[in-house]
Amino acid sequence: MIDWLTQFNHWHWLGLGLALLATELLGMAGYCLWLGLSALLVAGLMLGIPLSWQLQWCSFAAFSLVTTWLWWRRQLTHDKRSDASRTLNQKQKQLIGRSATVAEDVPVGQFRLQIGDSTWIAECDTPLSAGQRVEVIAVDGTVLKVRLQHVSLHQPADH
Repeated sequence: MIDWLTQFNHWHWLGLGLALLATELLGMAGYCLWLGLSALLVAGLMLGIPLSWQLQWCSFAAFSLVTTWLWWRRQLTHDKRSDASRTLNQKQKQLIGRSATVAEDVPVGQFRLQIGDSTWIAECDTPLSAGQRVEVIAVDGTVLKVRLQHVSLHQPADH
């Protein structure tokens, strides 16, 4: 086995990289893509620098870790941005813009607020009196951020 590993040259790495990329085309969901690119990087490295078989495999492992980590970071950032703008199956985000009536006097801070058939923890920066209407302006986890709703004579109250 060691004899076989010592015979590896840039053509072997090129073949391995292309084989892994071809495997990726069969629907591996990205698992072989970064390994294939890493093998191609080792092949390119070996064109200019002769490497021992141990260094070849260490380079392959390092390239694989770095390329996978870089993709993971990019994907994580994209997913967070996408989740922040999505409201599907996130009922609390669908409540932004809705209004409700405060049931009892509330000092500054958190209180319970009934919207529709659910009760939510809400938070307001100003004291509220029973009967006042508030509007949901943001969501922090499961806490609704609300503000006193100013109803003009020209607009009917929401919901």
